[in-house]
Amino acid sequence: MLTKRIIPCLDIKNGRTVKGVNFVDLRDAGDPVELAEIYSRTGADELVFLDISATEEKRKTLAELVRKVAAKVNIPFTVGGGISSVEDVDILLQNGADKVAINSSAVKNPQLINDLSAKFGKQCIVVAIDARKVNNEWKVHLIGGKVPTEINLFKWAKEVEARGAGEILFTSMDHDGTKAGFANEALAQLSQELTIPVIASGGAGNIEHFCEAFSEGKADAALAASVFHFKEIEMKDLKQEMKNKGIEVRL
Repeated sequence: MLTKRIIPCLDIKNGRTVKGVNFVDLRDAGDPVELAEIYSRTGADELVFLDISATEEKRKTLAELVRKVAAKVNIPFTVGGGISSVEDVDILLQNGADKVAINSSAVKNPQLINDLSAKFGKQCIVVAIDARKVNNEWKVHLIGGKVPTEINLFKWAKEVEARGAGEILFTSMDHDGTKAGFANEALAQLSQELTIPVIASGGAGNIEHFCEAFSEGKADAALAASVFHFKEIEMKDLKQEMKNKGIEVRL
């Protein structure tokens, strides 16, 4: 059985790690290179870096940050934010990223998924999907959750898989930053309908929430930010409790 992965997420703005609630009211959470090194050393399985205010001019800045992080960590890390072309991905991979995450750009240009998968291999391509419930239906949202669409979460996830994505990173906008638990019902449906791994994001508040994402949500990995950044949950405690509950995990 594949081990379940725990993934700290570093939301990057102007070179610093930040965290908010429902993607707003951001506060500083530290230096991303220092945090990455700590997580790599203390048992994180992977890292995710999201440049939440990425623009074309900042691609160079992010590449420099990626290079600094790559020198300090020995676990895979995924970089996302403002990626819209094969060239963007090429730059990040050359600077040490292992995978890239695309979100809004994939919705606007679904062919990008096919192109990136063909060029770099599906194992390298993560499609992030931000969604929230609208009239009891999960709808995809863009630009950090600010722009609603009429796209159904589950239909989009299946299309993404068919186009060559290697993983889905599903963030529930309704749960993000609330520390009230993950969207386990939606996670379970995604996991049932897809054959590629599903990463749970949005809502981690305690160790039990992670365990529920794996047992009830059937997720392959769980991602969180503030509970790790502000030391509300220690990696070793989380993984030990997962093991105690019979969840396969790398200690």
